[in-house]
Amino acid sequence: VQLQASGGGLVQPGGSLRLSCSASGLTVSSYVMGWLRQAPGKAREFVAALRTSSASTYYTDSVKGRFTISRDDANNRVYLQMNYLRPEDTAVYYCASTGTGNPISAYYRPYTYNYWGQGTLVTVSS
Repeated sequence: VQLQASGGGLVQPGGSLRLSCSASGLTVSSYVMGWLRQAPGKAREFVAALRTSSASTYYTDSVKGRFTISRDDANNRVYLQMNYLRPEDTAVYYCASTGTGNPISAYYRPYTYNYWGQGTLVTVSS
């Protein structure tokens, strides 16, 4: 399994970015796909998750209304659209996946995720 995250960069506060995660070795529509992030000096934290065929979505409170996770089944990709970015969103963002056997509460815990991409850096600064 390989997950490849891309799309990070430098953006001003209030700006937008779209992160992309391409997957090989798994079908994104058959797994719970998540985005997590790690800011400098901080622990890795959950950002958003998308649940298999139901397409239910889950977000940490700080990004609700600003970030949207979505999936492109035809291209086996997952996206994270990030709007109204803030300096505190600065972090390395990781695409990750886990199986469907976990309770929803587990999606919010980074250690739930089995497969991880290499991360892409998002810097929000003026």
